[in-house]
Amino acid sequence: MRFLHCIYGLSFLSLPADFKSLWNRILSHFLSDHLIHRDDEFMVIHKPAGILSVPGKGEDLQDSVLTRLLAVEPRTLLIHRLDRDTSGILVFARSKAAQSHISKQFQERQTDKVYQAIVVGTLTGEGVVEVPVVYDPTRPPLHIADPAYHKPALTYWKVLENFELQGQAVTRVELTPITGRSHQLRVHMQYLGHPIVGDTLYAATEHQQLMPRLCLHAARLSFQHPKTGEQLTFDCPIPF
Repeated sequence: MRFLHCIYGLSFLSLPADFKSLWNRILSHFLSDHLIHRDDEFMVIHKPAGILSVPGKGEDLQDSVLTRLLAVEPRTLLIHRLDRDTSGILVFARSKAAQSHISKQFQERQTDKVYQAIVVGTLTGEGVVEVPVVYDPTRPPLHIADPAYHKPALTYWKVLENFELQGQAVTRVELTPITGRSHQLRVHMQYLGHPIVGDTLYAATEHQQLMPRLCLHAARLSFQHPKTGEQLTFDCPIPF
């Protein structure tokens, strides 16, 4: 399969040679600037907010972490993904065997994932949200909490600190998703009555404007090395 990088609507292959060279250097810097770990089996990347994990439909959505990595690491293979506006840890395989092994750990919930978020309002203590999350076809790309849906969704939350943003009470929370439904953390926090600050899909307009980004970050990921079986933990500094 041939991947094209689209810049301002132009195919990468149609650009002048000197611009291609510059873009390749940018891609190389992207890898070095965002690399957390790399070995023969996989690499761990710090995904910035605002970039897709994988390319979308249409030429204007081809730029993604995966396409940038493929340009400089052709062995890169997808394992999982984060929402465009979520930052944090992403793992990519560098062999088919590693892809299969780590993907199976995600599927069988053998990985440990910890996120941090800033949510609207004051929360105290800790708790759990256990309500299914389902895609709403009448309002794409929104998802909704639907207790009648057959697939469970479970999130543990724990308060880390209470503070204010622009005079608005907010809470920093640690979120541990046990299941991995699309938009699960965002929908669960909204369902709890404390949407994530900066969430342009699930927060009120005034709460979207408290920060220039979605305040959701994949901060820690633990899984077994696909070759040695060693239990590994990777951390990614909180950017907000």
